[in-house]
Amino acid sequence: MSRSAHPAGPSHGHPLATIEPATPPDLTVLNPRVWSANVTRQAGELAVAGVPATRLAAEHGTPLFVLDTDDLRLRARAYATAFEGGDVYYAGKAFLCTAVAGLIADEGLGIDVCTAGELAIALRAGVDPDRLALHGNNKSVAELRLALEAGVGRIVLDSHLEIDRLAALAAELGARPRVLVRTTVGVEAHTHAFIATAHEDQKFGFSLATGQAEAAVTRVLGHPQLRLVGLHSHIGSQIFDTGGFEVAAHRVVSLLARIRDTHGVELPEIDLGGGQGIAYVDGDDPQPAADVAARLRQIVERECGLAGLAVPRLSVEPGRAIIGPSMLTLYEVGTVKPIELDGGLVRNYVSVDGGMSDNIRTALYDADYTVVLANRLSSAAPQLSRVVGKHCESGDIVVRDCWLPADLAPGDLLAVAATGAYCYAMASNYNRIPRPPVVAVAGARSQVIVRRETLEQLMANDVGWDPVSHRADSAVPVGG
Repeated sequence: MSRSAHPAGPSHGHPLATIEPATPPDLTVLNPRVWSANVTRQAGELAVAGVPATRLAAEHGTPLFVLDTDDLRLRARAYATAFEGGDVYYAGKAFLCTAVAGLIADEGLGIDVCTAGELAIALRAGVDPDRLALHGNNKSVAELRLALEAGVGRIVLDSHLEIDRLAALAAELGARPRVLVRTTVGVEAHTHAFIATAHEDQKFGFSLATGQAEAAVTRVLGHPQLRLVGLHSHIGSQIFDTGGFEVAAHRVVSLLARIRDTHGVELPEIDLGGGQGIAYVDGDDPQPAADVAARLRQIVERECGLAGLAVPRLSVEPGRAIIGPSMLTLYEVGTVKPIELDGGLVRNYVSVDGGMSDNIRTALYDADYTVVLANRLSSAAPQLSRVVGKHCESGDIVVRDCWLPADLAPGDLLAVAATGAYCYAMASNYNRIPRPPVVAVAGARSQVIVRRETLEQLMANDVGWDPVSHRADSAVPVGG
């Protein structure tokens, strides 16, 4: 296996039981890199845009995703400004609902979608289809048809079968979509193996090293129904430096030069993907959008100058960097269980009313998060803790290692920072738990933008069965 975790999830037991824990931080401090811009403490209580955590919990219940909408606007605007003259695509897969899609479009960003569901949400929100890009390694005929009929601005091609499939649909519908060929550039970002997407042995794109990318370009150019406008690459996620992009840009631009020399075509666009990192914990150091843009432009301009190419229009996909820091999750503490570890250490297992059904990233990626007591300040000593969910699964961990006040008690509220990306989007109904709501907060007011699921909704698709038609004496014999 490529990771050290147990096949059923992260390591069971107490993997850090024999490790002396670090010095506890000041539990009253809110790191502005980790928390959204409008998260503060008011009389000791956590507040989002002036709305106290206790009021949010009382009005909307817990678990609860809370979106700082002004913070989201600022982050979207920062990327739109930094990449002016190019295109910025918000990652629909990070989190998408009609309210967020509309807000993102208002700030001048496009949206990348990868399923009919994400496309439908963007269209329902009134997003201009020309500002949408359709991704995915296995787009169905129905999804491609929907994209063509809607007039999606870019379709990123991912296989030879898809090239032919899209060409046939375009001919049938009388369309000529703009397409990009996704290239696998052989750069493995310094990130978790499961979210590094440009090395050769993975499902996305056409390999540069084996000549598949050039063959794909030739195939697309052979279909007059398709309008090839550029190349796409993506080297991973949660990236804090631009070193990988330098290598990727060099290889993508080299392919642009070969396409010019072979086919006499200079493609006008490149999309370098993105995956810019965010601060989940104190040690994370994300780059400002302006710095990322300046460096990427410098890299592309230098490589194109060396290759004798005109500088193409640059597109990026910042991923979690836009929505991730703008949201937090509120939980209510249900139980606190002290567990004695090796060496005399004690860890409090703090169980909350959510878990891996609303944030599976800790179980999947060993992700780190910052958590604080949200409903009050405490003068109690910091206690080594682990925040866990309510699911019947030993890997159901929200925050693996953290410090919380030793007097934490049932009914207290905890806030987990930076849960805007890939938390609600990957939520499930494991153990038949309804998914939480999402509340947008601005100007000291909160508004539900995604309702809490109900038990009735969970049962809506459970149609049961007719026992009469399944009686043994009414069944058709095998081979009958």
